[in-house]
Amino acid sequence: MSIHTKLAIIGSGPAGYTAALYTARAKIDPIVFSGKEAGGQLMYTTLMENFPGFPEGIMGPKLMANMKAQAEKFGTKVVFETVTKLDLTDRPFKIWINNSTQEADYFADAIIIATGATAVMLEVENEKRLLGRGVSTCAVCDAAFFVKKKVFVVGGGDSAMEDALALAKYSDQVTILHRKDQFRASKIMQERVLNNSNITVRWNSQVKAISGKDKLESIEIETDGEKKVLEADGLFLAIGRRPQTELFKEHLQLTKQGYLVTAQSPTAEGINLANTYLHKYHSISFPTMTSIEGVFAAGDVVDLRYRQAIVASGSGAAAALDVESWLLEKDS
Repeated sequence: MSIHTKLAIIGSGPAGYTAALYTARAKIDPIVFSGKEAGGQLMYTTLMENFPGFPEGIMGPKLMANMKAQAEKFGTKVVFETVTKLDLTDRPFKIWINNSTQEADYFADAIIIATGATAVMLEVENEKRLLGRGVSTCAVCDAAFFVKKKVFVVGGGDSAMEDALALAKYSDQVTILHRKDQFRASKIMQERVLNNSNITVRWNSQVKAISGKDKLESIEIETDGEKKVLEADGLFLAIGRRPQTELFKEHLQLTKQGYLVTAQSPTAEGINLANTYLHKYHSISFPTMTSIEGVFAAGDVVDLRYRQAIVASGSGAAAALDVESWLLEKDS
């Protein structure tokens, strides 16, 4: 038997749980579909010192457990299932968590998508085990933990350059490992990196192994066919991010990078969508709405730039407020 809800939230990271908290307090009674990785990427982090309100820092999993508990306190229902299929052609929208059922498992008047994005990994042994213990996908988050430490950045794009520069503020032992003999980053970012005395570059280099018992201790790299083991305190992966939008690509507009487009996306697609809503409603009343009315998006699934938990949380609050206003407008 299908279940009807005013709001379905797909995803359970900072954006999803914040959206749930806000809408639950507004008596919308949201259902959160947590997916395979309840809590999102913060479940793989250790001490967070840049999330406001925790002067001593807080462990990533603890923060997510607190967010979940707070959302549930006000009536959020968390379903530990993965959405496998959607029908967004009509309202209420149809949601399946079991492909074997012909009838939809849930019906929702509105949806907030907060499925996040995952960092592209190297796919070498011990990589995930040591994530948050020397291996990191966010230099902005973790650079301060590596004062005067030996750190390596893997990548050759703008993200890798930004990570290296962030780390160079704390350490004079920053090395970029790039598998090619030239960067693909913008010229200005390359110049900043190559002119920074705290940063060195190893061209034609790839990480082949990661080692450490309780924390990262060393990496094995291969440069021009020669393998070498190097002591390492930190390894930062900056080889790309993959937004979790596979489920939505046949329904909603995406950027060329695969992120969901909303009326506030800082892309050509986002500007066009904003103009569409502006002409239709004479204002951009719901900036977090996607290309389908009633479907909203928040967090890293729309964020090409900032990729911070606090930004994701803020966008979750924005999406929740948009949903509340939109539902009131539709019900009036």
